[in-house]
Amino acid sequence: MPERTVVVGARTGLHARPAALFVQAATRLPVKVTVACDGRPPVDARSLLSVLALGAKHGDSVVLSADGEGAEAAVDELAQLVASDLDAKE
Repeated sequence: MPERTVVVGARTGLHARPAALFVQAATRLPVKVTVACDGRPPVDARSLLSVLALGAKHGDSVVLSADGEGAEAAVDELAQLVASDLDAKE
């Protein structure tokens, strides 16, 4: 099961717009991806409410993991998204 720890790059953390973009990307993936923060249990990356409830702030580390065919590519794609400053995109 591929797993990656990533530092949140968005200035507002995984909140509002960045969280919505993250969830939209996770929904398009062919495998289920989970995300965890601060040692709490992982949540479904396709659930906006669950991702918001993590409370991941700028600079926090989150753990992404997936299982199944295409899991490595899915984790890579979402890791790149989480690490970028999603607030800066127009």
